[in-house]
Amino acid sequence: MEEKSNRIQTSILNGVEKKILTWLAAREPSWMTSDTLTFIGFIGAVVIAAGYILSNYSIHWLWLSSLGFVINWYGDSLDGTLARVRHTQRPVYGFYLDHTVDAINEVLMFVGIGLSSLMHLPIAMAALVVYLMLTLNVCVNAHLKGEFKLTYAGFGPTELRIILILVNTLFILIKPLRMWSCSVGLLGWAVTLSALDLVGLTITILLVIVYFITIYKDASWYAKADPPKK
Repeated sequence: MEEKSNRIQTSILNGVEKKILTWLAAREPSWMTSDTLTFIGFIGAVVIAAGYILSNYSIHWLWLSSLGFVINWYGDSLDGTLARVRHTQRPVYGFYLDHTVDAINEVLMFVGIGLSSLMHLPIAMAALVVYLMLTLNVCVNAHLKGEFKLTYAGFGPTELRIILILVNTLFILIKPLRMWSCSVGLLGWAVTLSALDLVGLTITILLVIVYFITIYKDASWYAKADPPKK
């Protein structure tokens, strides 16, 4: 889908990804629409969640989650490109539908991870909350600044998907990694953390740092753009 705001994409893979998406968009069948691709992205999120939940029965179900990340990337990343290539943009409708479905997809993914035996649900929910806070900040800036920033520190949704696919692969192939755990004391309680718990906590902490740096920079920009009345 397409939005009115100026897209700011500075991720590591942005240049290569743009070429791939433009190539794919030019070869989509006539019956394929941006709405269909948005729905395909949603199906990808369902597949991701299902793979993580089913990993409680066999770790090899993580391959399904990895496939879901590919499906989600295909639908979520290509829908806007298809609209731009075909000149069928619907800025208001597209912005609303795309980002509403994105929020649903994010909830499915994080809840799926949290319902697996690989990560504690509270850690997954903490990561989800911070991710949604960043997403809200992006949408606020899109409305007030006319800027839709998709990337932080060179990383965007595509890079995050690739990292999670690599993590899934490592957990499938390296048994000691998924069996490893450590106990820590938290407010008088002994909590056992898995390797993926530590990954989730690390990602959450990094997202929190990025969030506060972002809102500090944005607040400074808005303070200059909208100074106090004298």
